[in-house]
Amino acid sequence: MISLLLCLALGILAPGDRSHAPSPQERAGGGPITVSAAISLTEALEEIAATYAKAGGAAVRFNFAGSNVLARQIANGAPVDLFISADDDQMDVAAKAGALVDGTRVNLIGNQLAVVARQDNVALVKSSFAKAPPEIRRLAVGDPAAVPAGRYARAYLERQKLWTAYETRIVPTPNVRAALAAVENGAADAAIVYATDVRISKTAVLAFLAPAADSPRIVYPAALVKSSRRRDDAKRFLTFLRGTNAAAIFHKHGFIPNID
Repeated sequence: MISLLLCLALGILAPGDRSHAPSPQERAGGGPITVSAAISLTEALEEIAATYAKAGGAAVRFNFAGSNVLARQIANGAPVDLFISADDDQMDVAAKAGALVDGTRVNLIGNQLAVVARQDNVALVKSSFAKAPPEIRRLAVGDPAAVPAGRYARAYLERQKLWTAYETRIVPTPNVRAALAAVENGAADAAIVYATDVRISKTAVLAFLAPAADSPRIVYPAALVKSSRRRDDAKRFLTFLRGTNAAAIFHKHGFIPNID
């Protein structure tokens, strides 16, 4: 009752979320829950976790990395409570290893691809990317052989019949934030990243968004992990992630919330 009144007083939880904020008694004796999540979710999830804590929810500890790295860790028994991947393939890796709790997998949010460049190069990239001009010597993407953002980028280039033109210029990176950094530090002339990543960069500028009709569908699935010792708390946090307050934060950071 006390925690419910606190939530109402703070005005944080929406009606659909109130029943899922755990009481202090429910959280007694437990440390933070561990969430392994795609690195592109960093800022949004940290803000959501802070909101959740203010509402009386359990503390959340994040492990941010490329989804392929996280999937391998979970498949090998890493002590994780909740996994949020940037694509279905890496969630499938964890599922095929028997590491996920059956029936808990949901599509959480969506995203969009963006092509970025430095300010002094963005006009060229914007006007000429479809022609694959020689001035775009290096194109950074997440490793297409392993990283979700890289696979999405390759699929987009293939649909545009540009993969052959750019293939030898690809700078593969371990995750999407590293692709963004390659433009920022001058190691690449352009990069294909998520639309949400453009918002956190100080030197990489949006050249254009890849039209949804020309791009693969980008979905972030989430699921509870069998190795979790805090399954109930992890389930509550996953429910909160699907609620109205989290949706507003995801939207603020450029994600497409509550995607089916």
